[in-house]
Amino acid sequence: MSETSGMSTGPKLRAELDGVPTYKPGRPAAADGPVAFKLSSNENPYPPLPGVMESTLAAAANFNRYPDMACTGLMEELADRFGVPVSHLATGTGSVGVAQSLLQATSGPGDEVIYAWRSFEAYPIITQISGATSVQVPLTAGEVHDLDAMAEAITDRTRLIFVCNPNNPTGTAVRRAELERFLDRVPSDVLVVLDEAYREFVRSTPGEGGEIPDGIELYRDRPNVAVLRTFSKAYGLAGLRVGFAVAHEPVAAALRKTAVPFGVSQLAQDAAVASLRAEDELLGRVGSLVAERERVHAGLVEQGWTVPETQANFVWLRLGERTADFAAECERHGVMVRPFAGEGVRVTIGETEANDLFLKAAEGFRKEG
Repeated sequence: MSETSGMSTGPKLRAELDGVPTYKPGRPAAADGPVAFKLSSNENPYPPLPGVMESTLAAAANFNRYPDMACTGLMEELADRFGVPVSHLATGTGSVGVAQSLLQATSGPGDEVIYAWRSFEAYPIITQISGATSVQVPLTAGEVHDLDAMAEAITDRTRLIFVCNPNNPTGTAVRRAELERFLDRVPSDVLVVLDEAYREFVRSTPGEGGEIPDGIELYRDRPNVAVLRTFSKAYGLAGLRVGFAVAHEPVAAALRKTAVPFGVSQLAQDAAVASLRAEDELLGRVGSLVAERERVHAGLVEQGWTVPETQANFVWLRLGERTADFAAECERHGVMVRPFAGEGVRVTIGETEANDLFLKAAEGFRKEG
């Protein structure tokens, strides 16, 4: 043993991990307190779709076996559902797991990753873990991606660009003309990731700039575009962690190489297949949530709040220094919302009763303020 061995401070860890922010999940409703509804995590309030429980119970009988690492059944179902080759698909532990694999495949020390801010709070975390540098481009005054500014931020070190559409946590979405113009400006060797975790909630009518595009249609003739989707939101499988990417073969193959082996459990695979096959029921549930979203949005506007148009399953209120007080007021009324300190709150659309409690809290807070 060397003379200095007793002075060791422990294993050397990567310097890139210093200062990595911790992902903050939405706080749950208190089990023994006044809070009755959790509107802080963009979860679907409905139970699993028809056929899902049966498929997961059947899969549970084989816990002693590894899952299908290739996710064969799910990949075939997705290929048929979206009209893409199986070789253009990759799965992972939620869309954020796939996003992290994309960074592993494209970016490291000295590279840059561009994304809007504020946007999905995992982006800075997974970027820093990869060793790359975040380039955050502020949203416009209307809480929308500033795609012109993002294009101008591209350098010869840019490797990946995230476009969250609709954007989390603001709910805003960019239109086809603007997005296509942006994609045309991006160099062909830079990967653009269209993160569409909330795609199923989009209700877009043609207007200035066209409709809100489906990223899968845009990817088809653009080899540097990848699309992220998830089963956590509209499909109601947040607890099973399964997401996927649609991308051209070199990117999809890289994702399969960097994925954690056996990361997607057999329960998750089978539940996702069953969910895809219950599309009629899914559309009905999503339609009900969209109707509630419109009711909540209209109610807030009527109270005098400035609320951006949302195409997701949540609403956003920019409150600045009043954010924590507003979140506390909602908690006193029985709903837990998601505060972003010094910025605003994101409120998931939940059950009608929960939404009513939130609107009551918002109305009282505005009158007092």
